[in-house]
Amino acid sequence: MKIYRFPKKEQWAEIVERPRLDLTKLNETVSAVLADIRQRGDEAVKEYELKFDKAALTGLAVTEQEMDEAETLVSNELRDAIILAHHNIKVFHISQRFVGQKVKTQEGVTCWQKSVAIERVGLYIPGGTAPLFSTVLMLATPAKIAGCKEIVLCTPPNSEGKVNPAILVAARIAGVSKIYKIGGVQAIGAMAYGTQSVPKVFKIFGPGNQYVMAAKQHVSLDDVAIDMPAGPSEVCVLADETANVEFVAADLLSQAEHGIDSQVLLITTSEQKLQEIQAETNRQLELLPRKDIAVQALDNSRYVLVSTADEMMALSNAYAPEHLILQVKNYEQMAEQVVNAGSVFLGPYACESAGDYASGTNHTLPTHGYATAYNGVNLDSYCRKITFQHLTPEGIGHIGRAVELMAGAEQLDAHKNAMTVRMKSLNIEH
Repeated sequence: MKIYRFPKKEQWAEIVERPRLDLTKLNETVSAVLADIRQRGDEAVKEYELKFDKAALTGLAVTEQEMDEAETLVSNELRDAIILAHHNIKVFHISQRFVGQKVKTQEGVTCWQKSVAIERVGLYIPGGTAPLFSTVLMLATPAKIAGCKEIVLCTPPNSEGKVNPAILVAARIAGVSKIYKIGGVQAIGAMAYGTQSVPKVFKIFGPGNQYVMAAKQHVSLDDVAIDMPAGPSEVCVLADETANVEFVAADLLSQAEHGIDSQVLLITTSEQKLQEIQAETNRQLELLPRKDIAVQALDNSRYVLVSTADEMMALSNAYAPEHLILQVKNYEQMAEQVVNAGSVFLGPYACESAGDYASGTNHTLPTHGYATAYNGVNLDSYCRKITFQHLTPEGIGHIGRAVELMAGAEQLDAHKNAMTVRMKSLNIEH
């Protein structure tokens, strides 16, 4: 953990920089795997499953029998927790439904929008060191609310060809249509191109490792849309002299255990709190089962001591964190100053874990500074807005001449003529 005390503005670029890796060889591997899947379909997918997941699969689809078996392997207590989280996510995302209205821009000219669901979406759910069944809820629930006709899910199996049962239970609760035992780059390729078993989707959602992220960006160039570009997960905590040291340390470590390339950033106005948080983080770190992962993530991380609350927020906005936690006394006032962030957690009791699982907000968020331009997954992520317009003869009278003039000025005579013939038919001067 690197510590900066009262850094000058010129140092901010260094503070907000993310870890960078040379992805040249990775991209070459990803391109080769995707090309193979595009050409050979299921056969190639099964070969890569054997190679990467050590699973010898005869079929790629999860069967109803396997879905039923998963129900018996998940405790009632965990199932109830999944149902509670699904309810809250559903309630929050239902509130985001678009209500269009017809607008008269001129007499006789009416314009409006209609929200239409993407018909077929693909969800990728990691299943390696941490099978993210919570992400199933985050991605499938809004897809179902939006009205997507087909929700396709890919997730890696274990070496016995089995999918984590909690992932399957969450998928059934959230309304997933089809589930396939495919992980990594091969899953992205299968959904992007379609295979004999896996239908081609129109948009792919979900997190993953560097290979998965590279594959998503590759297929987005010409084959399918993706939710957002993404990198390793991250959190920024703003803490003043009132911050609860134990809570802050726990929040930093909950992020650090995600992966070795995760990053945490603490910004504080208190030297005493900085030292106390550092000591408490080290104490809690020793108790973590995923300590080895968290230690490496903390190597990418920074503690920053600044002079004022305004400076804390300015640095946070420059960082544009995926998760922003405000452990400060005036958190409501500071929240108004947030410009760049994926999801914001206010006050001592709003831990990132709440949003990751069960408060109702979505945990699929922009990372790597993309919060300057992207938002997290929401209901609109699964919809398109189609615009409509209707013109009456009166409307032609109001805008016809302007259309002719503008089309003529752009030397697009056919455009001009499309309006001219209508004006002539209505005996409107032009």
